[in-house]
Amino acid sequence: MKVDIPRIVIAATHSGAGKTSLTLALTAALRRRGFAVQTFKVGPDFLDPTYLARASGRPCYNLDGWMMGEAYITDLFARVSAGADIAVIEGVMGLFDGADAATSAGSTAEIARWLAAPVLLVVDAQGAARSVAALVKGFDTFEAGLEIAGVVANRCASEQHARWLSDALASAALPPLAGAIGRGAFPPLAGRHLGLVTADGQLLSPAVLASLADALEKGLSLETVCKFARAAAPLTSFAAPREKQEKKIALGLPFDAAFHFYYRDTLDELEAQGCELVRFSPLCDDRLPEGIAGLYIGGGYPEVHARELAVNAGMLKSLRDFARLGSPIYGECGGLMYLSESLEAADGTVYPMTGIMPLRTRMRQTRKYLGYVEATLTEDSLWGRKGDCFRGHEFHYSELVYERMEGSRWRPAYALKRNRPGTITPEGFQCGNVLASYAHLHFGSRPAAVERFVAQCGGAV
Repeated sequence: MKVDIPRIVIAATHSGAGKTSLTLALTAALRRRGFAVQTFKVGPDFLDPTYLARASGRPCYNLDGWMMGEAYITDLFARVSAGADIAVIEGVMGLFDGADAATSAGSTAEIARWLAAPVLLVVDAQGAARSVAALVKGFDTFEAGLEIAGVVANRCASEQHARWLSDALASAALPPLAGAIGRGAFPPLAGRHLGLVTADGQLLSPAVLASLADALEKGLSLETVCKFARAAAPLTSFAAPREKQEKKIALGLPFDAAFHFYYRDTLDELEAQGCELVRFSPLCDDRLPEGIAGLYIGGGYPEVHARELAVNAGMLKSLRDFARLGSPIYGECGGLMYLSESLEAADGTVYPMTGIMPLRTRMRQTRKYLGYVEATLTEDSLWGRKGDCFRGHEFHYSELVYERMEGSRWRPAYALKRNRPGTITPEGFQCGNVLASYAHLHFGSRPAAVERFVAQCGGAV
């Protein structure tokens, strides 16, 4: 199947150059013009997609080459872009930054090549003029098979500054200056230790989106961006239209300010295989939804809402009762913290959690781990059988305290290889039908794993 949707990658020379603000502004401006915009985020990020989804009015999907692979990404792109007028893909870190220092695996450049998508390169122009041309030349020639269609200078000082930058690029026969955004033109976006704060109606209100779009249109022509996007060559995809199977199970899915880190394509795959996703709030609801066959507790910010979680005695009891029945529960990162006995906040306050797992978690002042992981199952589990291998990502400031784990029936289900520093450690703690881990594994690209999980929850296969 040929996929001929206009598409553009918004990349940058480094983190902090302004690509997120520019991507949001571009998406808002295009939507304001009546375009149906499908957004994507390169990498394992859970937060930027919440902003892009709010700006576009459509779900945003992650594209991670290291976790997902080329065939899956091409097919996912084709499936979810159907019906859109243009696809806007926000990069991660710098253009060539990814899973390791020696290759482009997991990078924005890898995704741009796989999707034959032109790149709009965002450069922080503050304090530089002709030197920007030298920087762009390095990016333009560093790897073959990549098209940098144009450059956007962010934090540009003046119209004269923009002319110097344009002349410098032209004199070196480099991609043209497509636009220049004035210093301080974009409104600031709120942040937290994991990056941005999850987008909501206040942080990314219609007024903020309009302000972003206005700032962009003063310095960048939408017609130019659309011209670049329409020049993308057709893609070949083998994705076949999928119809959702008849309902097999109802799966409880915590979704509120404390828990909301889920890869959208994994949720799509669960639904395609017969899961009715029943959202509920551990913060506000006093019991689990009726009729659910299993729980998938994703990550989020339980540490920020620890007090509210701890005082919701009805929900804590409901979860403990669900676990005692032997019902399948899967928790990752924040979900693991919620399943533990207690959570110690950064100020030393200890908050009781569900107590389903015989361990505690505590927040640290510094980051505990950030990076890609590979989990090989050391025994049969909810998502697969011994020997199966999954890829994912870890990012957390908390750590485990194992005081009562030894001698219990809990066992590590994973041999977890962390890309940095390359060590392999036991992880993925399991007892009966409960499994929890700090790793956010990607299951959308593993339909057989989803099929097994649905079966473990009682769904007929």
